[in-house]
Amino acid sequence: MAQTQTFSKNQQIVLDIIEKAKGPLKAYSILFNVQKKGINAPQQIYRALDKLIEAGKIHKIESKNAFVACKNSNCEVSKATAFSICESCEIVDEISDTKLSKYLSKFNHKKGMKFRRFNLEFFGLCKKCKTK
Repeated sequence: MAQTQTFSKNQQIVLDIIEKAKGPLKAYSILFNVQKKGINAPQQIYRALDKLIEAGKIHKIESKNAFVACKNSNCEVSKATAFSICESCEIVDEISDTKLSKYLSKFNHKKGMKFRRFNLEFFGLCKKCKTK
């Protein structure tokens, strides 16, 4: 049976904002959106973000320094995450591909380094933007 996670009030507020967002949100954008709910310090946002990432509820899009909700219930966030990012409209989509995840989890650098986690970002044009 799946274990339900409990989050602090701040973590739940931040998670709700990210889940409702249409695209990736930066930390200060999140802060601006939650100030009316009593979260006023950047440190509060960053602590909540760190906990939500650790729990596998959100991902950080490194190239944008922004955050998105995890859409994959079977996500192996600690092992490998991959995203497609449209260079035109900037839509971000989590790539759920078991072959890619398996390959990456077994990938070793030729110099002997075993990687603990991956965050891959693939850039291109989405279907909508390709036809424009």
